[in-house]
Amino acid sequence: MNRHFFNSLVINTFIGILFLYSCSGEKAAEQKETKVAAPDSAIKDNPQEVKVAEKKTVTPLPLPDTSPINFTEQKIIHPRGDTFNLYLPEGFVIKPVAWGMKRIRFMDLSPDGRLFLTDMYNLEDNTKGKIYILDGWNDSSMTFTKKTVYAEQLRNPNSLAFYKDNKGKDWLYIALTDKLIRYPYTAGSEKPEGTPEVLDTYPDYGLSYRYGGWHLTRTIQFGDNGKLYVSVGSSCNTCIEKEDVRASIIEMDPDGKNRRIYAHGVRNAVGLAWAKGSLYASNMAADHLGKDKPDDAMFLIEDGNHYGWPYCYHWQSKVYDDPKYDTSKTKISAKSVPGAFSYFGAHTAPLGLAWFGEEKADDASLKNYFLVAQHGSYNPTMAMGYSVQRVRANTPPEDFIKGFLDKDGKIHGRPCGIYALGENRFYVTDDKFGTLYLVYKEEE
Repeated sequence: MNRHFFNSLVINTFIGILFLYSCSGEKAAEQKETKVAAPDSAIKDNPQEVKVAEKKTVTPLPLPDTSPINFTEQKIIHPRGDTFNLYLPEGFVIKPVAWGMKRIRFMDLSPDGRLFLTDMYNLEDNTKGKIYILDGWNDSSMTFTKKTVYAEQLRNPNSLAFYKDNKGKDWLYIALTDKLIRYPYTAGSEKPEGTPEVLDTYPDYGLSYRYGGWHLTRTIQFGDNGKLYVSVGSSCNTCIEKEDVRASIIEMDPDGKNRRIYAHGVRNAVGLAWAKGSLYASNMAADHLGKDKPDDAMFLIEDGNHYGWPYCYHWQSKVYDDPKYDTSKTKISAKSVPGAFSYFGAHTAPLGLAWFGEEKADDASLKNYFLVAQHGSYNPTMAMGYSVQRVRANTPPEDFIKGFLDKDGKIHGRPCGIYALGENRFYVTDDKFGTLYLVYKEEE
């Protein structure tokens, strides 16, 4: 090894350890780099540094119609034997179109028009996850008649996406707990082709989810800039992470190259959406500050920003220093952290996120809004979430679909993934009862 390079490496490592010690007030642990598939993809960012990139101009989102929603009641007779009422904007219908699965999460349409859907099996860390293909649409019953297991024995598959590269080749990307993989895709195929290509790897350990960690899910989203974005949650409820990749959003090329941390301080950004040239994320906040705070939130994610966790929290449209940390000794404090795009309240557990621009919707109640799936509080007596809400900037969210938790405290579903189809239509998954719903606007 070159002596100059070795000396430089030792000095830089020593400086990094001193910096971590000053930020946390505790003895800092040695940094661990994430092992990755591509040789140029190791992230070397210090997790507490805020690398401010040159800010690009953010295209303002078009303003939606802000008229209040008139709700109508709809009876759902679920094939599993449950009967309950949901409430939607007037003119919209919701219908179960596939069921009998386990913990179904996110979805994407293949290039040949089939719906691919992830299934994590249950809440525990496991390798029983599957990917389903739903096909054989029946117009009269409005259900899928064919369900094919495309892949199985997967480690907690949460998110998938199709992508066509610049050579015209189609790929299926699958985000697992410990890695990001992709398969070449051929129209009509019912099984993966060959061995998956591993594009990236991620830490795969931490506290149990019962203690605020360790966030098994990884979410992927392609931007219209040709980049791929991956969110990786924290290992804990609140702590100073050892790996830079924790509580971050990563940017890379579709082949896994030029990998870098795009944003820090997002504790668990499960929902990612691209709108008008910018990335947006839903984020689940920490749980140690009580029943009513902090707020879960949605952020406009800008390159180089740190969004506060664990040093700060968001509550009622403001950013506060977390009393657990002495932010006078850090570069991250409430004064430096950006505000949220919208605040959801505590313990709503926002998951799937989708943008309904004019190419996806023309109904006034939906056009130019985001929809977010509020999975709901882990304790149903808190009665937070259990809905699909519409979101616009600097405004509290509003219910779009409600009733998954009834007035008696019975849970009829937990919304998870949202997929916009266009023409005021979208899918939403319920990962508690393994049900896929279609929501659509009736023709007048």
